[in-house]
Amino acid sequence: MRLEHLKYLRCPKSGVELHLFDAVMENDHVKSGQLLTRSGFTYPIVNFIPRFVDADNYAANFGFEWQVHARTQFDADANHKMSEERVFGVSGWDRELEGQVILEAGSGSGRFTEHLLGTGAMVVSFDYSQAVEPNYASNGGHDNLLLVQANIYEMPFVQASFDKVFCFGVLQHTPDPHASFLALTRMLKPGAKLATDIYLKTFKRYYLNTRYWVRPFTRTMDPQKLYRLCKGWINLMWPLARVIRRIPRVGEAINWRLLIADYSTQMPDADDATLKEWAYLDTFDMLSPRFDIPQTPETFQRWHEEAGLENIDVRLGPNGVVGTANRPED
Repeated sequence: MRLEHLKYLRCPKSGVELHLFDAVMENDHVKSGQLLTRSGFTYPIVNFIPRFVDADNYAANFGFEWQVHARTQFDADANHKMSEERVFGVSGWDRELEGQVILEAGSGSGRFTEHLLGTGAMVVSFDYSQAVEPNYASNGGHDNLLLVQANIYEMPFVQASFDKVFCFGVLQHTPDPHASFLALTRMLKPGAKLATDIYLKTFKRYYLNTRYWVRPFTRTMDPQKLYRLCKGWINLMWPLARVIRRIPRVGEAINWRLLIADYSTQMPDADDATLKEWAYLDTFDMLSPRFDIPQTPETFQRWHEEAGLENIDVRLGPNGVVGTANRPED
């Protein structure tokens, strides 16, 4: 973090201002130090990142996942524009947002962070897991980024202070997605815009989906052990997966049911090595999260209405159900 970023932070327990002590600076960034309140709460800054949660938590699988696959999903590395198109195609936001402040909830390794930073806005981004480490490695050089490790239920920020709030690929992996969504809405300024998504729940995609049959056995496994099993399964099945994906209309879906993440349609120009790397990542991503709680569009719509948002647009999107809306002006 930079010294001027301190104004965006608050104690997640008490909501009061934080004060910086014992700061060690490197290239105008705070590499280490302590964030303190007058009432005695203390939060460390480690490797340039303020830490408001313990390293060992329910998102440990994501910390492991994004350190192994730190750059796998970045557009430039995979030679596509999937992340960029998802950010702006779903949100409908302008690509020039200088002067605004964006909150990104659940950054992962930073595939979306880089595109939000490219708008020129100040981006305040957090993740519950150690994924903040690879995100900082990729995006930490930007002066318009404040990256912290924090809990969505106790965000260390000033409420009602953000022009835009962005949360993709996260809500379904929290213990209470409804409460998580409502927590995000409290961060919106009057008139501010919200863009979120959540996995889709239908009979076919939930009750007939192989991943949800297997997850009771995998979601509490040691991440490194599970990753080895997933990688071994992909290596074993990959020659068959190449054949299956050629089946018209249903080939890719069959591969997913066989727990082989198949992005051949979404990334038609990707080479075999890239598709296999994504298969390692997303097969693990299917089976490892402690929580995976999809929702119907009707439920997601109701959450937006309950929060008192306006201009609500809930629809099917690239990763399930997407929603955009804004907080009414005062």
